[in-house]
Amino acid sequence: MEYDPIKNKLGVFFNQSPALRKLFYNLLDLLLLRTWHIHKELRNWEKTAPAKAKILDAGSGFGQYSFYMTRKHPNWTISGVDVKDDQIADCNQFFAKTGKSNAHFEVGDLTKFTKSDTFDFALSVDVMEHILEDVQVFKNIYASLHKGGMLLISTPSDQGGSDAEESGESFIGEHVRNGYNINEIQDKLKTAGFSKIDAKYSYGTPGHISWILSMKWPMKILSVTKAFIILLPFYYLITFPFCLILNQIDTNGNHTTGTGLIVKAWK
Repeated sequence: MEYDPIKNKLGVFFNQSPALRKLFYNLLDLLLLRTWHIHKELRNWEKTAPAKAKILDAGSGFGQYSFYMTRKHPNWTISGVDVKDDQIADCNQFFAKTGKSNAHFEVGDLTKFTKSDTFDFALSVDVMEHILEDVQVFKNIYASLHKGGMLLISTPSDQGGSDAEESGESFIGEHVRNGYNINEIQDKLKTAGFSKIDAKYSYGTPGHISWILSMKWPMKILSVTKAFIILLPFYYLITFPFCLILNQIDTNGNHTTGTGLIVKAWK
């Protein structure tokens, strides 16, 4: 299934006003388990972060993570980079309207983008599974970080992260790989130059169930009939409380396996 057409339609709907876009961000923060994990890691990093940290949002998408950081840390400067010019234009327009002058977005190909020794922290959420030349991206981010800077990655694992069918085809059509082996991604980061790497599984059993309830089933139904969007609020009214509990358990648990990976790498 192709996620992009559905995500684009949702983006157009919620981009009608700043208030709707903020609501969209809040919904993503609550529903997406990866966001729970990313926020947890950001809270840990911010304890020792520079007061005026410079952040690279590598594959910024809708800009929800950049918005979270600008709201919490007005002294941080966030640079968002994404290959989709429409999303970059939307983000720049929204952030200007909401007075978030400490974030700027630009169109860029991460396989070519580099700003030598510029950033204290780089974020890559659900990006690397879309890019074939992943080692080159890691090298570019490594070059763009200050010494001691950290890269935080959220990406599917090879333990079913792209929900591949028996044929090997991913449920998510835009993915170029069905997930990373936990050792493979660490080896690739070492090849890129990173000296210290910490990788762990996310989306363990509770997280995977939450993903099926909160994302897979609604997206599948929406891909068949757009009319389901009318019933979507009632669907989430029933499933949402269970997803919140499952997300909390997953974020605070240690998983021997999982369909997602949270990877931290330091220069």
